Amino acid sequence: MSQALHVVVVEDDPDLREEIVIGLGALGFDCIGVSDAPSLYRQLVVRRPEIVVLDVGLPGEDGYSIAAHLRLTPHIGIVMLTARGGVEDRVRGLDGGADAYLIKPISLEELSSTLRSLGRRLAVRVAEDTTPSWRLDAGGWVLRDPTNKSVVLTATERILVERLMARPGEVVGRDDLMAALAEDSPDYDPHRLDVLLSRLRRKMTDAGLEMPIHVVRGIGYMFRHR
Repeated sequence: MSQALHVVVVEDDPDLREEIVIGLGALGFDCIGVSDAPSLYRQLVVRRPEIVVLDVGLPGEDGYSIAAHLRLTPHIGIVMLTARGGVEDRVRGLDGGADAYLIKPISLEELSSTLRSLGRRLAVRVAEDTTPSWRLDAGGWVLRDPTNKSVVLTATERILVERLMARPGEVVGRDDLMAALAEDSPDYDPHRLDVLLSRLRRKMTDAGLEMPIHVVRGIGYMFRHR
């Protein structure tokens, strides 16, 4: 983990977002702000944060749905910061994957303390995580899951899986994958990528493996390593 915790704040109120980002920056965090789910997912492609601070009432995809997507990525902390303070809202947020559920308005000092505490817990999780992961064997032609079940890949499946596994837990854009699959990506039919993934999913299901590649709506795909 970097010395300064990298935090992304997802908040659609521009004034509040700026206040939080500037305030956390002054308290020693490496912090940026985005306004909605698509902006967050684009940021994940560029650089994965240690912690995401999520509003619930966002335009388009809400914070609960975003949290469900983020839980597919190992070792990202999720703090919900929202005006929704009812018991049902808290339970839904925590059961949905949030590490902490904070109610607006909140002081920057309390938010900072929550983030630093969560950052320490995340560091311990990373250090202690020795669970077997997915891997490629036989020169990249055989994909094995953590239980050692395997499936033989075709040439195009191998390219796809290698590109995704090179960035575990990160979102890889469709354009990046199509560029890897074809020298002239503008002429590559996007439908072929969908067909390739569908066939790979069917092959893995037939072999008793759970598909580790997950769709991130409107952005691309993510390989969950564990």
